[in-house]
Amino acid sequence: MPKSARFLQLQTFWREKQRFVWTSLAGSALLIGITIATWFAWNNWQSYSAYVRSLENENRSSAEYSASLSATLTKLQNEDQRVRNDALQEQLENLKTANTQATTEYERLLVLQDRNYDTKELEETWAQILAFLADHNYASAEASLATLQTNISAAEQQLAAAAAIPAPTASTTSNDAPNSGYSRQQVQTDIGSFVVSLVAGDLSSTRVIVDTASGSDCANDCPVLPLSDYVSRNGAYAGINGTYFCPASYPSCAGKTNSFDLLVMNKDKTYFNSENNVYSTNPAVIFFDGSVRFVGAASQWGRDTAPTGVLSNFPLLLSGNEIRFTGDGDPKKGSKGNRSFVANKGNTVYIGVVHSATVAEAAWALRALGMENAINLDSGGSTALWSGGYKAGPGRNIPNAILFVRK
Repeated sequence: MPKSARFLQLQTFWREKQRFVWTSLAGSALLIGITIATWFAWNNWQSYSAYVRSLENENRSSAEYSASLSATLTKLQNEDQRVRNDALQEQLENLKTANTQATTEYERLLVLQDRNYDTKELEETWAQILAFLADHNYASAEASLATLQTNISAAEQQLAAAAAIPAPTASTTSNDAPNSGYSRQQVQTDIGSFVVSLVAGDLSSTRVIVDTASGSDCANDCPVLPLSDYVSRNGAYAGINGTYFCPASYPSCAGKTNSFDLLVMNKDKTYFNSENNVYSTNPAVIFFDGSVRFVGAASQWGRDTAPTGVLSNFPLLLSGNEIRFTGDGDPKKGSKGNRSFVANKGNTVYIGVVHSATVAEAAWALRALGMENAINLDSGGSTALWSGGYKAGPGRNIPNAILFVRK
């Protein structure tokens, strides 16, 4: 037999011997393991039995707990919590919406009171609305709110039609703005005629300043003064009310009474509300000693203290003698009333009031007067114009004012 075949025969024989040895060893190990396991189980039977009994008890407790949990879930499902939560959310949203609308109408009602309108019936409707809200009767509250809105709008129109403005004489009907001093004149526009009271301040002889009742930022219960006090304490010859603010009589102003959020730099070079106006899109006017600048957004202005005053308000009425505001759907801006403004033509600054006009109509009147730029100021019950005495107002006490001081 060749050597290679003999080698393969021996190799096969050796492998069979290895398999026999390992099988024998495995069998012995298995027998030993069974013996040890049997001995271990026998010696620990009592402990094992106790363990099994504890598991059975635990399983029984788990089953009871599971049954209890299942019953609770079934109960919650039967109560339909999601439906209840959705209903509660809808109720809260209805209350929020109705409350916001009621507050807005109440503030319009307060403006009517400021203008000496008899609001007794309107107040009764508003009280009824509160009663409906308290009873969660939102349908009736909504219907009464619609009635109140209609009646307040009618009252505003009635007041506008009966506005007590002295009729200008023929000599005061003019679209030419004065070069200096005070004037009240009838101005003709493409949408009608309007009475405008205004004061001109030539910056070659007039310094325009902004004064504030507070010496620093104020968030609530802020000091306010009548316009006449601002005029007298600065030796000014003319002045007008300034920014929008939150009057104490307005319910929505609770917690921020007499505060204002707009950028202002007063005569002491103190900036107000810088934190609120870093990215402000509201327009602003900057007064210098000899010039004036209007910007479309307060964010375009830094915190330079070189000016004699800075004041932001909205909307921008004119820019480059072009009308920039034509209305925005806000009923306060769209109702007839006295509209305070600050404007310029070259280096002459004008402060004044367009009487019995919407904010958009005020823009038309000022463009007809040849103004280049103009910003709307606070109006309504805050309207006040001073020139040797009140020409409009005095209105409510205000947190800031624009003043003309002779150089």
